[in-house]
Amino acid sequence: MKTTTTGGASFRRSTSLKGTAALTGLALVVLSACTPDAATPDPTTGTGTGSAAAETYTTREVTDGDTAFVVVDNPKDGATLSYSKEGPVKILDVEDSGTTYAFKDMNANGKLDVWEDWRAKSTDRAADLVKSLSVEQIAGLMLWSSHERSPADGLTDAQKKYLDESSLRNVLNAAGSDAKTTVPWVNSMQAYVESLVTADSPYIPVNFSSDPRSTAGSGGYNAEGADISRWPSNLGLAATFNTEHTKNFGEMASAEYRALGITTALSPQIDLATEPRWLRVGGTFGEDADQNTELTAAYVDGFQGTGGADVWGADSVNAMIKHWAGDGPGESGREGHTNAGKYGVYPGDNLAEHTQAFLGSLDSAAVMTAYSIAIGADGKPLFEDRTGAAYDKGRMDLLRKESKYEGVVVTDWGVMTNQAWGAEELTDAERYLAVLGTDHDMFGGVNDATFILEAADLWQKAYEKGDVEIDAETRFRQSGERILTMFFNPGLYENAYLDPEVSAKILASEDKVAAGYQAQLDSVVMVKNDGSTIAKTEATDWSDKTVYIPRSFNTGFASAWGPATYTEAAGLDLEVAEKIFGKVLTDEVVLDDDKQVKSYTAPDLSDVDLVLVGMSSPDNGGNFSNVGHDMEKDEWYPISLQYRPYTADGKNVRKTSIAGDLKADGTQENRSYFGNTSKIANEADLDAFERAVAAVEKTGKDIPVVTVLKAINPIVPAEFEARSDAIVIGFGTSDQALIEIATGIHEPVGRLPIQFPLDMDTVEKQFEDVAKDMTPYKDAAGNAYDYGFGLNWSGVIAG
Repeated sequence: MKTTTTGGASFRRSTSLKGTAALTGLALVVLSACTPDAATPDPTTGTGTGSAAAETYTTREVTDGDTAFVVVDNPKDGATLSYSKEGPVKILDVEDSGTTYAFKDMNANGKLDVWEDWRAKSTDRAADLVKSLSVEQIAGLMLWSSHERSPADGLTDAQKKYLDESSLRNVLNAAGSDAKTTVPWVNSMQAYVESLVTADSPYIPVNFSSDPRSTAGSGGYNAEGADISRWPSNLGLAATFNTEHTKNFGEMASAEYRALGITTALSPQIDLATEPRWLRVGGTFGEDADQNTELTAAYVDGFQGTGGADVWGADSVNAMIKHWAGDGPGESGREGHTNAGKYGVYPGDNLAEHTQAFLGSLDSAAVMTAYSIAIGADGKPLFEDRTGAAYDKGRMDLLRKESKYEGVVVTDWGVMTNQAWGAEELTDAERYLAVLGTDHDMFGGVNDATFILEAADLWQKAYEKGDVEIDAETRFRQSGERILTMFFNPGLYENAYLDPEVSAKILASEDKVAAGYQAQLDSVVMVKNDGSTIAKTEATDWSDKTVYIPRSFNTGFASAWGPATYTEAAGLDLEVAEKIFGKVLTDEVVLDDDKQVKSYTAPDLSDVDLVLVGMSSPDNGGNFSNVGHDMEKDEWYPISLQYRPYTADGKNVRKTSIAGDLKADGTQENRSYFGNTSKIANEADLDAFERAVAAVEKTGKDIPVVTVLKAINPIVPAEFEARSDAIVIGFGTSDQALIEIATGIHEPVGRLPIQFPLDMDTVEKQFEDVAKDMTPYKDAAGNAYDYGFGLNWSGVIAG
């Protein structure tokens, strides 16, 4: 074997780690000098020289403008390698039957170790490497960074600090999908950690991760754009009732993730949406356990495979199913990110359905655990611990011991600090000790290893006292081996760098954009179509027509991120509408000195051909708004699925909550909201609908009114259904897809993945943990807006 110095990296690998069995018989040859038959890299061409019949690897230098790196293309099925031009990594040659393959020497010992051998299994490589890591280095692997939102700033001093001093190697990319800023940032960080390699500190690349970023109809860094392909939300994928869309999404989105340097997806969210008011229903696959299980498997297979095959490879991304053991049954819909929603309740004793999808996809590389404390109908914990899942030994034993899950288990972000539900009284180090004791491996949102290392000392003391069965070093190596397997799975050790030209070809490629848009179209659900209001048309049929789209506003809610944000806009994107219609009308708006709406005036609709009223789900607030609890008044209030104020004084409203904090005297806090009234930030959406209907009536003409719902939860249709000629519903879809369905340019094929309730009384009556137990809304045509219902141009779609 000889060592040569070349440098750098590119994005794609030419082989999967599961597909290298043909190379396992290669012999390691030690070459003491550069002989004519040796594969000596030519510095001008980057190719090996020597025997004309010999096959060897080639090298090429790549730069993103800031970071220069070398890409090594191995012959035949060999892995593509990359490493920094300026870094310490060297190439090891392995010759077999005249063919020379390249491997990376990543610890400067001049020999090919098992963990450096891309032919070996990921688990074997991880087991080999972890033996050479200290507890301090493994503690760094256990960290998962807080949200990094600004790649345009480049590699910052704060990032260098946690990469160097804490040995952190898992970074959450919470920025957009702009390759021009992301690619240089990723490469600079990979080059920096490579520069930290010493004989005592082996190379560990950066595992970048991301929350879902491909949803068409959502805000933040998921906002619509031409940077990546755009797909419906998970709920929208469920609405297609076509598993192939989810599999295609996984395969295509994972390739785009890799083009952005992302090797772990903090998804899919597979909480079962049995509580219709829960603030995170839009991120789920709906409320049917069997469908949830099927779509979870398709998603995981799509992300973790490559090229449509069930093998780890160049396009593979680790999937992380979340949030074990199901975070969907928040009492009264309240959400576990905040104190108001820290209790999940199981009045229907239905934990089994909530774990079903998790247990059906235990091949997922990782699992994230839930914030919430699981409480039974009697107000007592489902298991022994009255804590969030990370601290709950009973729920974790169900995953680790009973279900034999061997992958990585990660806490959700904030669980070690502000959202340590049930463990608030523990010290920082005691919290880490407790979570290590439930067999977690990693800690979300933590940049500093100090408390993990303190927990290691506490663990060792407990071992010496006989309280735990293994010593601290062994316990840390268990987690280290699991985490490293997650690094080896997608070939991160071989090819961590991004070739900007390759990334540009992958991101938002024509085939991906087309597939994503088709999935959007197929996810839109039509639930009402009186008199064939929506019928087949061509796009050109609307080019001489006029449409009216009313405006609305949202007052917003204060949250942990800051004060409420007031927004005002048309209910549907006017620029999109202008591409379809000859003329687009909207309201005249008068604003006050604070840029808030004083009044709207609808235009004269005498010459209007169609009214499209865009309405979003009733907005109760976000995950960090402490929804359901007015902290100033210390008063609980209901989450509502209707726009107008809802006062919770019906017979099915609980006067005593199932869950609540335990008081010093042993009694339980009552979180009932009986008699109190909802808070909805976008009630103006219903005003917009009523303004549109009034404007139509004023003309005396029969102008069709199509209600276009952008849903993240079920909605009570009673407030608008009777006066709508047609209703279409999108779940995380673009306005263009919604308008094209609403105008008949495409035929709807979607069906409801969740029930739409008759009223709030049936919502109060249902059990938070039980699916499909509401009375669905029924319209004048006799159609029940139940799970699985949807219309096409001909009528009800067969289920």
